[in-house]
Amino acid sequence: MLPVLLLGEKLEEVIDVFIDEDLSVKELIDIYEKTHGFTSAYLVQGCKILAEMVSKGGVTKFLAFTGNIVSTGVRGLIAQMINDGLFDVVITTCGAIDHDIAKSLSKYYRGVFEANDIELRRKGIHRLGNIFIPIENYGKVIEDFVKERLVSVLKSRSEWSVYELLWEVGALINDEKSILRAAYKHKIPIFVPGIVDGAFGTQLFIQSQFLNFKINLFKDMSKLSDIVFASRETGALIIGGGISKHHAIWWNQFKGGLDYAVYITTAVEWDGSLSGAHVREAISWGKVKEGAKRCVIYGEATLILPLLYVGLKKYLKEVSRSN
Repeated sequence: MLPVLLLGEKLEEVIDVFIDEDLSVKELIDIYEKTHGFTSAYLVQGCKILAEMVSKGGVTKFLAFTGNIVSTGVRGLIAQMINDGLFDVVITTCGAIDHDIAKSLSKYYRGVFEANDIELRRKGIHRLGNIFIPIENYGKVIEDFVKERLVSVLKSRSEWSVYELLWEVGALINDEKSILRAAYKHKIPIFVPGIVDGAFGTQLFIQSQFLNFKINLFKDMSKLSDIVFASRETGALIIGGGISKHHAIWWNQFKGGLDYAVYITTAVEWDGSLSGAHVREAISWGKVKEGAKRCVIYGEATLILPLLYVGLKKYLKEVSRSN
């Protein structure tokens, strides 16, 4: 939360700067702090909040994000953040699982938003924003993965929680840029409350008609509940909106709300949507504490997240030196 100036407090000057063409990203974060730009000020604030959240002992750290960004190269950065130990819990969508599996076994391509979608359909290409995905590199890849590699795992139990099953999926993926692989290696639970809303979940349903297994979402809820209530404090980086955002803040309300909260979003709050709801609105629901360190960074996630990561690392080093 950006501080509200009270009468008598010392004002800090907005500094005009020149930019060197060989500027590093770390130096750019320093400049953002000086220039106090309209959005960059919140980027800097978000970096500092996350640095405190990550460095402080006893804080359980949540990462929530939507599946669309996994179709981009930011997938590798999310896996890197998990490998770095920055987060303890992941909450996402079935789309994220779909893209992570598909990209571990096939390729996505650079496209444009302005493409002719009728022409793409006829050529057998899905368009996700400006990402082009050949049809055979998505649904069929995921279907074959489940049928050919995961079936033997599914047969081994009659009941699965989603997070335990996703660890098994991660064990089968040989791709160091995979989110599922990183979560498996570090035993970070991935919760997907909408697991049937995608290709992977649909394939699980189809296989359940032939194999003797069930998905038990209540086991996931029990695990998530145990994590929340065992935490001294909790914090979250929430990228985008929808079910992944809500699931993160919903469960934290039962422990009095998040102590740290950073949102990245392009949605506005004026339509009353959950995706656009400001972090301050969550206070009224008890999902974020009144005194929480909090901010919203308005911007597209694939642009903001790499800058946020570099800034977070920069401020973590400063915290380490001060200690």
